[in-house]
Amino acid sequence: MLLEQVIIYTGVLLFCALVVFFYLRKEKKNSQIVEAKIEQAKQDGIHEPVSLYPAINLDTCIKSGACVEACPEKDIIGIMHGRGTLIKASSCVGHGACFHACPVEAISLVIGTAKRGVDLPHVNEYYESNVPGIYIAGELGGMGLIKNSVEQGQKAVENIVNSGLKKGASEYDLIIVGAGPAGIAASLMAKKLGLNFLTLEQDSLGGTVFNFPRSKVVMTAPMDLPLHGKVKLFDTSKQELLDLWTSVMDKNNITVRERTKVESIQPEGNGFVVFTNKEEEFRTQTVLLAIGRRGSPRKLGIPGEQLEKVAYRLLEPEIIFNKKVIVVGGGDSAVEAALSLADENEVVLSYRKDAFSRIKPKNREKLNYAIGNEKLEVIYSSNLVEIFPDKVDLKTKTGRHKILQNDLVYIFAGGELPTQFLKKAGVQITKRFGYTMRKYG
Repeated sequence: MLLEQVIIYTGVLLFCALVVFFYLRKEKKNSQIVEAKIEQAKQDGIHEPVSLYPAINLDTCIKSGACVEACPEKDIIGIMHGRGTLIKASSCVGHGACFHACPVEAISLVIGTAKRGVDLPHVNEYYESNVPGIYIAGELGGMGLIKNSVEQGQKAVENIVNSGLKKGASEYDLIIVGAGPAGIAASLMAKKLGLNFLTLEQDSLGGTVFNFPRSKVVMTAPMDLPLHGKVKLFDTSKQELLDLWTSVMDKNNITVRERTKVESIQPEGNGFVVFTNKEEEFRTQTVLLAIGRRGSPRKLGIPGEQLEKVAYRLLEPEIIFNKKVIVVGGGDSAVEAALSLADENEVVLSYRKDAFSRIKPKNREKLNYAIGNEKLEVIYSSNLVEIFPDKVDLKTKTGRHKILQNDLVYIFAGGELPTQFLKKAGVQITKRFGYTMRKYG
């Protein structure tokens, strides 16, 4: 009897030992894979964060791997030696899927690092700035993903109503500046709550999304739209999303004043006066800024930049063919523009650094494929220094000048944060280092 028990216990111990052995071996192998990915990410210049990214509290983390599985971008986070770790931090797009998936809330969304600060306006938990009555939602406040911007737009309007707004006390109860994702959601919520409101957009319906290349995928998660309900769209193109927004706005009789840029916002009594580029004045109790962070396109300030062949956005790449094109920039917009033009044109992509450090994994794969198949040329460590009617002058890292025959120039150098506009309205802006973003509401 005793011998049988010894044999049974020994067998159980051996089985447990084998389970532990194979588990540890698998964990070691997985850790080695993650280590290799981190080293590759460092070589590619995409290991360090450049915008919103997940910060992992290792004291709280239980290493469940739920964050890894939840992230649709893949390889942003990995598990190494039983700990959550960042792999390709600069590829994070800030949708917060990892944040929601973590069972112990060990993940925070952070913008800026200890060395690299990011300019952000002051916004409280109700999306109100330091100026009472001026609210901010969406990309301008640091949360740029479409789903997050939609949520913030509608929450901000709910907070405006709950703050004690007296309907009809001014020409408008609310003026919404910007008709991107946050502005559209805010307009729908304002309509739902019976506000007398006006939506102004300096460009066209869709805001920043309107300026994406037509084929760009812009949705990766479902969202709720006021007066419409849940929208379950995955891998959705820009045009599909714009068609949806247009349909919902039309169905609810909401008109956006397009091509109307707000020049300034001035306090008056218990509200504000909003001045536009069309010499119009609108009086309102409250203002919601949903204008994004880009503001006006950043220009290079070089000779020839004023020529007609120079543009800062690409709307219809399919109508451009048999042209010699140079695209300037190192972000997703520049890469996507170059890729969309590569099949029918001779395309050169110029980037001032020696590696792309802030593009999405899918764009990196497509770009590497295009380069490998000689569909386009990338000139690293180069700067466009002058533009001529039929050519351009590129200055390389060595100081040499490279003259290229050219028909079209597309510059994607980002946009200027509308700092002066915000400061004139009294909104405070602070450079934040490693600032934890709160997902309000």
